[in-house]
Amino acid sequence: MGAFLKVIVSFCFSLIAGISVSHAQDSRAISFDRNWRFKKDTIYGAERPGFNDTDWRTLNLPHDWSIEDLPNQKEGEVQGPFTKASIGKAATGFTEGGIGWYRKAFTLNKSYIGKKTYILFDGVYMNADIWLNGHHLGSYPYGYTSFSFDLTDFLNPVGKPNVIAVRVDNTGKNSRWYSGSGIYRHVWLLPVNPTHIKLWGSYITTPEVSPEEAMVSITTTIENQKPVEVKVDILDPSGRVVASYKQRASQVEVAQRLIVNHPKLWDLDKPVLYKARVSLISNNQIVDQTITPFGIRSLKFDAQKGLLLNGQSVKLKGGCIHHDLGPLGAASIDRAEERKVELIKAAGYNALRLSHNPASPALLNACDRLGMLVLDEAFDMWELPKNPQDYHLYFNEWWQRDLASMVLRDRNHPSVMIWSIGNEIYEAPDSSGYANAKRLADEVRTLDPTRPVTDAIVFLPPYTKKPWTAYEPHLTNLDIDGYNYFLDPSVYFQRDSATLHRFETERVTHPGKLYMSTEYLPNAALENWDAAEKYPWLLGGFCWTAMDYIGEAGIGNSIYVPESQKLPKGLMGMGLFYRNNWPVYNAYCGDLDLIGDQKTEAYYKKVVWRNSPIEMLVHRPIPDGQKEVVATWGMPDELKSWTWPGQEGKKIQVDVYTRGKTVKLELNGKIIAEQSVPEGSITATFQIEYQPGIVVAKSFDNGKETGSSILSTAGSPVGIRLIADRKKIRASLNDLSFIRVEVVDAEGNLVPSVNGLEISFKISGAATIVGVGNSSPSDMSSFQQPRKQVYQGKALAIVRPSGVVGIARLTASARGLQSSSVQIEIK
Repeated sequence: MGAFLKVIVSFCFSLIAGISVSHAQDSRAISFDRNWRFKKDTIYGAERPGFNDTDWRTLNLPHDWSIEDLPNQKEGEVQGPFTKASIGKAATGFTEGGIGWYRKAFTLNKSYIGKKTYILFDGVYMNADIWLNGHHLGSYPYGYTSFSFDLTDFLNPVGKPNVIAVRVDNTGKNSRWYSGSGIYRHVWLLPVNPTHIKLWGSYITTPEVSPEEAMVSITTTIENQKPVEVKVDILDPSGRVVASYKQRASQVEVAQRLIVNHPKLWDLDKPVLYKARVSLISNNQIVDQTITPFGIRSLKFDAQKGLLLNGQSVKLKGGCIHHDLGPLGAASIDRAEERKVELIKAAGYNALRLSHNPASPALLNACDRLGMLVLDEAFDMWELPKNPQDYHLYFNEWWQRDLASMVLRDRNHPSVMIWSIGNEIYEAPDSSGYANAKRLADEVRTLDPTRPVTDAIVFLPPYTKKPWTAYEPHLTNLDIDGYNYFLDPSVYFQRDSATLHRFETERVTHPGKLYMSTEYLPNAALENWDAAEKYPWLLGGFCWTAMDYIGEAGIGNSIYVPESQKLPKGLMGMGLFYRNNWPVYNAYCGDLDLIGDQKTEAYYKKVVWRNSPIEMLVHRPIPDGQKEVVATWGMPDELKSWTWPGQEGKKIQVDVYTRGKTVKLELNGKIIAEQSVPEGSITATFQIEYQPGIVVAKSFDNGKETGSSILSTAGSPVGIRLIADRKKIRASLNDLSFIRVEVVDAEGNLVPSVNGLEISFKISGAATIVGVGNSSPSDMSSFQQPRKQVYQGKALAIVRPSGVVGIARLTASARGLQSSSVQIEIK
C-alpha cells in the first residue's frame, strides 16, 4: 500500500470513524454526510464560524426539507408536507420550498498537512452559497449538477475546528415538477496530494471490441503536473489484473491503450463491470490513485440498422423518470435509487430517459450494475423561461459549466448511451435556438465524441406560431432526432397526417439520421412500438412515465364527473382541467405507482412489447350518473382485481390485452363470453355480470391457446402481511429495507378492496422508519409519521439502519386485524 493510500485509510478511521461510505463519484472521496446542523429560515450571519447553532436540528445527508411535515397542520389547507399556499401549486405537488441553512463543524488531523482538500456536492436544490470559516467559496445555482470547491487556502491548521456553512435558496416559481429542497444528494471530502488526477480526470472508452480482445483507451488528466509515472491496471470482476501499462507523464493529459483478452462484455442481461486503477507514481511511491468502474461494450448507432449493442440490435423499451423517490422525496439514498431501477427493469424496461436533468451518481451506478441504458439529459429550458425563476436566469452564464459537469462526471458509465441537451425548448424554431443547439452539441462532442447528441422536440404551433420548417435548422445540430408525442393520435395539435407521419417524412429527407420517441402517451404505446418494429432507423421510445412522481399533479389520474358536465377539448384544455386538483399531489401517470407497484400502463406495455401473451384488468365500477374522464397522460381506472363487494349481479367491464386473435372469458368454470380482438388493437373489452369466484381470460390464435390470465375473489380481511424486499441489509445510512404492507384474508390473499384503513407502525432495534407511503394520488397525510392508510389493500414502510450492527423489528397493526412483524438483520 502506497503512502497516499495509508493517509486515506488513516483519515477514514481517525476523523470520521463509523461513517458508511457509499459508492462515490471518485474513489478517493470520503463521505461528509454525517452530523450537519440544519434550520429552515431566513437567517443573517449563519455563515460566520462563531454563529450559535446549538438550537438547530442535527441530521445526516442526503436531506430534503420539502418532504417533511409542515407546521400548523389544518385539514384541507396544510396536510403533511402539502399546503394550498404552495407557490408551485399542482406543478410542484403543493409542496413548499423556502430558504434553509446547513452548518457542519469538523477538525482535520495531521494527514492533511501538505494536501489539497476539495469538497464535492452531488447536488443541491438550488441556488447554493457555500462558506468555509467565514470565507465565501462561491455560489452554484443549478440544482441538478455536481460541483466542487477547493477548501485548502481557507482551512484552519490541523487540530483546530473548521465550520462550513451552506445556504440553499429554493424560493420563487422555478420548477414544473417536484424538485425537493436542500442538500438532497451526497457530500464528499476529497483530500489529495498537490500532484493528483483531476476530478473526473479519467476518461475510459472501448473503441474496439470483439469476443477475442478489447482495446481499452484511458486518458488521464493530471493537476499540477510534476514528473510522475502513470500506471494503469485493468481489473476484471473478480479483482484480477488482466492488463497493465505504465509510462512517464510528459504532459497534463496522458493517453494509454491496453488490450484485454477474451473480455466479458457489458450488456443488458449480463452487465459485467471492470475497474480501471490509475496510479501516479513518484520515487516508487503512489502519490495518487483512482479506481473507476467501467464496462467493455460496443455501442454503435447505424443509420440503416439502428442501435447495436455489442453488434446486436436493441430497440428501446424506455421510460422517462423524474428524480424523486416517492415517500423519501428527493433525498437520494443509494438503495432507493437502486430499487427504483430494479422495479423498472422488472416491468420490462431496458432504457431510462433522465428527464429533464442529470440524475444522481447513485442512480447511474445502479443502471451500470443492473443493465439499463440511459439517455442523460441536461436542461429543461435554455434562454426562454417556463417559470419566472427557473434556470433560464442562469443559462447564458452557466450552461457550459453545467454541461461539463454532466458529461465529465457521467461519461465512464457504460449505461449512458446518448446525451440530450434539452427538452421541449421554446426557442427551438428561432435563431437563438439554432445558435444554442449548435454550441451545446459542439461542446458535448468536444467532451465526449463517442456518443450521439439529441434533444426532445415538441411541435407546438399554438405556442410558437411557427411551421415545421422553422425547426429544421435546429435539427441539423443533432445526431438523433428525438420527438415528443409525434405518433400519439390523441394529441390535438397533431391531427394532420403530415405531423402524424413526421418520422417517415423526415427520414425520407434525411436518410442518414436516426429517430426516436423521446416522450409518448401511455395509450400510444402500441403505435410507437409497432413503428419501432417496422423501421430499423426508429430506435424505440420513452413513455411518460415509467414511475409515478410528486408534482404535475393529476395529469395521469382518471376521474369521475357528472354525465352532464362538458369537458374542455384538446390536450392543453385537458391539462388545464387538472391543474388545481387539490388534494391530488402526484402525477399518477407512471407505469409503476409511487410505492413501486405496477399499474394498468405496465400490464398494457407487457403485451405491447411481447413480454407477456395476455393481461386481464377490471375497470373500477363507475358510480351511477357519472362518467369517467381518462386523463391525457393516463389509462382507464383499472385494477388486477376480481374483488368488488357490493357489485354482485351488476355489469362490470373487463379489459383483456393480448396479441392473440380471439379471447374467451370463463367465470367459475363456465365460458361466458368470446370476442375477436379488433384489427390494429390489442384490447378486447367485455361487459359481464359480476359474481365472486374465479375469472379466467384465455387468448387464441387459429384455435391454439396462446396465454391465460386468472383473477380470484378475496375473502374478508383478517390480518396484515409484511414483506421485506431484503431481510439482511448493511449497517449503512445508504442502505434501506422496503417493507410492503398487505391486508390479507384468511387464505393469505391480498384484499384490494380495502381503502382508508390506517396501519400503525412500531420499530425497535438498530433502525428507524424514514418513510411511509401508499399509491393513492390524493392521500396527503405525512410520509414520516409511523402510520399510513392502505390504498387498494397496500402500503409501504421504509426502514433505515442507524449505522450499527444489530437486529431491527417492524410491527404493523390496525383495528380489527391481526398484527404482523418482520425482522431485519443489519450486518
